Amino acid sequence: MRYAGEWMSAADDRILEYLSEYESGSPTKMKKEGPIRYSRVQVHRRCKKLAENGLINDLGNGVYMITDDGEAYLKGQLDTKNWQYIDEDADVVGTNDSTDATSNESSNRDNS
Repeated sequence: MRYAGEWMSAADDRILEYLSEYESGSPTKMKKEGPIRYSRVQVHRRCKKLAENGLINDLGNGVYMITDDGEAYLKGQLDTKNWQYIDEDADVVGTNDSTDATSNESSNRDNS
């Protein structure tokens, strides 16, 4: 079970699934090759939002790569509403303090 925050959209799961499988990609490539039925512009917007929240990294030139937090979300191990890690029994184990999130990314999460 995935724990999506209110800031997330249905496109986000498809983007994360694509990046988990292919390691990296651009919105154009995801639109052409992936199971994504959203416009390239919408995919690009969602990639920016996912990057702001630390689930993917912007590698530059419109290419993105999934982070460890993005993988944890896909596995149901990260609650992106409360930014807490979850164990297999759905008990909270801790917050995601071990990431490289900057204070700017944290404030983006708080303002979403």
